[in-house]
Amino acid sequence: MGSEMYIRYSSSLFYDPRLEHKLLGKYGTPERVFQCGEKELLESFPSNQEKLTILAKNRKNWKFEREAERLKRLELTFVSLVDPAYPKRLLGIPDAPCGLFVRGSLPEEEKPAVAIVGARDCTAYGRHLSEWFGGELAAAGVQILSGMARGIDACSHRGALKKSGATFAVLAGGADMCYPESNRDIYMELEQRGGIISESPPGVRPLKHYFPLRNRILSGMSDLVLIIEARVKSGSLITADYGLEQGREVYAAPGPLGEALSAGCNNLIRQGAGIAISPEQLLEVLHILPEFNWEKTQKNKIMLERSENLVYSCLRLQAKNLAEIC
Repeated sequence: MGSEMYIRYSSSLFYDPRLEHKLLGKYGTPERVFQCGEKELLESFPSNQEKLTILAKNRKNWKFEREAERLKRLELTFVSLVDPAYPKRLLGIPDAPCGLFVRGSLPEEEKPAVAIVGARDCTAYGRHLSEWFGGELAAAGVQILSGMARGIDACSHRGALKKSGATFAVLAGGADMCYPESNRDIYMELEQRGGIISESPPGVRPLKHYFPLRNRILSGMSDLVLIIEARVKSGSLITADYGLEQGREVYAAPGPLGEALSAGCNNLIRQGAGIAISPEQLLEVLHILPEFNWEKTQKNKIMLERSENLVYSCLRLQAKNLAEIC
C-alpha cells in the first residue's frame, strides 16, 4: 500500500488521474512505478516532464511509516485501487482514482446508491425537494451521496440523516477538512452514519479546479444521479455528464419555467434525462418496491375543518404572501 499512497500524495500536486492510469498501464503496478528510474519515466512520457519530475523528486523524501501514522492520527484510512475494499462501482469508470482517503466508511456494495446534487444558492422549493428525496430514498435503504456543499447537497444529507439513513460526502479537498465550515454538523454525523471520502490527501485545500474531478467520483460511486436546481452553466451538470458517460441513470427535478435555477434541470429533461416526479418513482427505477402502509397513513392523517381545507388547498411549495392567501 505504501507505493499506491505515494503516487496519490505526489500526483495530488498536479492532479492528473489520466497520467496515473498511463503509468499503471505501462508498468502494471504502483510498486513498479515507484521503483522506476526518473530517466526512464521522462523518456516514456515526454509530454509530462514537469509532472513526472515532481513525482520522482517526492520519492526521495517519502516515508510510508510517517504518513501511515499521520493517517491514523487523523482517523483516516487509505483504500488503494488494488485493495479488495475499493468500491466496485468505481472500478468500472475510465479514470478511477488510484486511491481514496476515507473517514468513516465506504458505501456498501450490495445496497443501491443515489447521488443528489444541485445549486448552492437554492430556493425553498429546492430545499424541500432535496430533503424529501434524500429522506425518503434513505428510509427505503438507498445510500445517499453528495458533495456536502451549501444548498441542495447539504439538504440531501440532512434529509437522509433525519430518516436515520446512510449518507456519504465526496469532497474536493482532503477528507480531514470540513468544507464549508458551516456544515460542521453534517461532517460530524457522517463519521458515524456514513463516510467522508476524497482522492485528495489530508491537508489539501478544495481549490476550484478540483471540484469537476471530484464529480466523476460522485457519479461513479452511484447507480443513479439526481439533479435538483441547476443553472444553465452549473457544476451539477458536470456530474450529470459524468453520469451519462459512466452509464448511470440521470434524472432531473423539473422546476418553474423562467426561473434561472430551474433552467439547467429543464434543459436536461429536454435533452432526454429522466423526470424525477417522486422518491417512489426512483425506487422503482432502482428495482426497489417501497413498503406502503395505507392504514398507518390514514391513522396519522391530520383532519382539517372545511375552512382550514380551503386555506390549505391554495398553498403550494412556492412562497405566497398573506394578502394572496386572504
